[in-house]
Amino acid sequence: MNFSLIICTYQRPIAILSLLNSVRKQTLYPNQIIVVDGSKEPDTQHLSLASTFRNLEYFKVNDKDRGLTKQRNYGISKLVMEAEVVCFLDDDVVLDKKYFEEIINTFQVRNDVVGVGGVAVNENLWKPSDRIESTDKVYVLDGFERNESQRFYLRNKLNLQSSDLPGIMPSFSHGRTYGYPLTGNIYEVDLLIGMAMSFQRRVIDAEKFSLYFDGYGLYEDADYSLRALHYGKNVICTSAKLTHNHDPAGRPNSFKYGKMVLRNGWYVWRIKFPKPNLKSRLKWNAIAFLLTLIRFSNVLTTPSKKEAFLEAGGRVVGWLSLIFSKPRS
Repeated sequence: MNFSLIICTYQRPIAILSLLNSVRKQTLYPNQIIVVDGSKEPDTQHLSLASTFRNLEYFKVNDKDRGLTKQRNYGISKLVMEAEVVCFLDDDVVLDKKYFEEIINTFQVRNDVVGVGGVAVNENLWKPSDRIESTDKVYVLDGFERNESQRFYLRNKLNLQSSDLPGIMPSFSHGRTYGYPLTGNIYEVDLLIGMAMSFQRRVIDAEKFSLYFDGYGLYEDADYSLRALHYGKNVICTSAKLTHNHDPAGRPNSFKYGKMVLRNGWYVWRIKFPKPNLKSRLKWNAIAFLLTLIRFSNVLTTPSKKEAFLEAGGRVVGWLSLIFSKPRS
């Protein structure tokens, strides 16, 4: 299959160079690589990527097209007609050498699939297990287990947990965010993660990334994944592996991030469930309250006390703002 890769970058010249070096080593190489650079500094431009990497086209954008969703849409506008699949990668990931081979193979063997996501192995905390059932402290799936994080342990205790598999959005939105163990299997999901997601061209032609998600674009991937479900199925391919390095450059301040967590989370929830019932509304708010309390408690339990306090404060402001000004598409 003919496929294109779009990478949107901002102030991360070292990170994107590491990514592109891993792309160079792929067993299946993209027919087109589009780099959309929103950086205000010239460091990435000075790398001369187009002359270094095969099939690469570099675009430097200004304020009008700066921001994750705007840059992704800009990249889409530069796609060649022949592209059957479009892959998106964050600029701070590094790929296993068979990443694209596994992604394209998934599209080829599953005609019902329109979106495929990869797995970050450095974030994968699953380990082989003989357990049969999950407990409040341990989550079990397909012969693997992982310890429940603090927030999920408390949600288990308070009957606020989703019974759905990871990546499925329940009626109260707050699903499991663990990903899947490295079984080599393909798992059907609602939500793909923007660090590594790919879609059939017919989805890309029909749906553009929402400009509601300005700047950093938190949860823009969830919004797009949910709209892609109108055309077919989304899956996680656990054989499509990468490392996600979470480069701190270009991220918003903690207060703004906390505010986005609540407002953007509410927005995405209503994409799938425009009119949730009363029970779902109560559970959404109860979980939002619980997670905000946990973030406030991190002021006492983590070294990054200021960041925890600012993010928690941002969550409170974002939550209260929903009373007076709900997000609109």
